[in-house]
Amino acid sequence: MSWIENLKRRWNVNSAGKVWIILCVFALTGTTVMLLRRFLKSEFDWANEKWFTYSYYWLILPFYNVILLMYGAIFGQFRFFWEFEKRFFRKMVGVFKKKS
Repeated sequence: MSWIENLKRRWNVNSAGKVWIILCVFALTGTTVMLLRRFLKSEFDWANEKWFTYSYYWLILPFYNVILLMYGAIFGQFRFFWEFEKRFFRKMVGVFKKKS
């Protein structure tokens, strides 16, 4: 079975075209986040590099998810990414509940 078929089954989509669209949305989101980091780092004078890194990683998660949903909507896959986000946050909450 090819990797495209594996992703179709894993993501429960019915065509290879949708798999490619989903992969493009993930790629565009990652690129946007990377460019946003580069912009923020160059635009503002960060006296403490470590502070910038910590705050960036704490704040990027909600922005990444919003950007992912925006690109998903633009490419007609909002429903897929909305369900993806819900599963992701359920897993995150589950991880934090287990540690308490």
